[in-house]
Amino acid sequence: MEGCLLLKPFPKAPLQKLPPHSHYHPSLPLKQHTLSPPKPIPTPLNFHLYTKNTIPLSHRLKPIKSLNSDLQSPNSNSEKENWDSLTAKFAASANLPFLLLQLPQILLNAQNLLAGNKSALLAVPWLGMLTGLLGNLSLLSYFAKKKEKEAIVVQTLGVISIYVVIAQLAMAEAMPFEYYLVTSAVVLTGLILNFMNYFNFLDAGIWRFWEDFITIGGLSVLPQVMWSTFVPYIPNSVLPGSVAFVMAVAAVVMARMGKLSKEGVQFVGSISGWTATLLFMWMPVSQMWTSYLNPDNIKGLSAFSMLLAMIGNGLMIPRALFIRDLMWFTGATWASFLYGWGNLICMYCLKSISRDFFLAATLGLFVWTGVALWKDTKVYGYNSPLRSLKELIQGT
Repeated sequence: MEGCLLLKPFPKAPLQKLPPHSHYHPSLPLKQHTLSPPKPIPTPLNFHLYTKNTIPLSHRLKPIKSLNSDLQSPNSNSEKENWDSLTAKFAASANLPFLLLQLPQILLNAQNLLAGNKSALLAVPWLGMLTGLLGNLSLLSYFAKKKEKEAIVVQTLGVISIYVVIAQLAMAEAMPFEYYLVTSAVVLTGLILNFMNYFNFLDAGIWRFWEDFITIGGLSVLPQVMWSTFVPYIPNSVLPGSVAFVMAVAAVVMARMGKLSKEGVQFVGSISGWTATLLFMWMPVSQMWTSYLNPDNIKGLSAFSMLLAMIGNGLMIPRALFIRDLMWFTGATWASFLYGWGNLICMYCLKSISRDFFLAATLGLFVWTGVALWKDTKVYGYNSPLRSLKELIQGT
């Protein structure tokens, strides 16, 4: 066509694909082009990154106050963490009174033994001491399994100190020697197995056997000790312990053979802990019954030991309440109020301690318990301590 310049198209060169998301510069060969990270695509997961880089500061979303009101404030979280740490320190500090708990009684027993006054040791019932010893040993297994270090130390000190008192009672012939030998073997075996299990040196099968042993032993000893406490007002009999032994063996065998439901297996597994707590709880009952029958022997009982028992168990109440451990709370509260304070009541009524001593101990115990309940209610943000106690009982 005239007046038109026909241009011949250049032959098409093969296209080379650029690496994705590269910055191209004509002076660089393709292989030297550097990769840059892809820009984030706004999604619910990375929207904060997208808005930070693309939306002006003045148009960014601000937190909605109505949503913010439902969140727990940092101060309450911090207060709860502080109380958690403090209750653990209280439980650890209970080691001191428990370390000294039986010391006054041990020294008093030693003085009476050296003076040849063996009858004074009859004020300390060997059945009550044996009950407390077995309770401490079983609770040691319970806390060793839960890895509660502070409670493990407390229970170990309890086992050792009560065992020393039992040895003194055996020396004074206030406890049958054959019972003392059996008790010594059980205590030594229990201490070794518990600490081997805590440091993961023990075979699981051996530990299960020990758990079965303390379950059967605790369930057999508890009704027998309770029955024997009131002899001779009731006939002397081994029937309660024998019946309980048969029932305990049957329950353990059925649980191991898978003949029980899941709830039944859990119940059998919790028996040892609860029988330990009940054994420990029966100890003050036995002591007060002995004081009632033999009021003249009350001078052989150390008031300072009772005070230390009250303080040591009282120091563990806030921790047991905070972590919602009903068994621990029940044992600590019972021992503090009935073993410690209850025996002080008996001693005050029999004029073995002064009025000022008794009133000071009473005021301290009730104020401390009230503070523990109030503080637990506050850190959990509740309106009443009944809410904390309800959660404790229900296990929530």
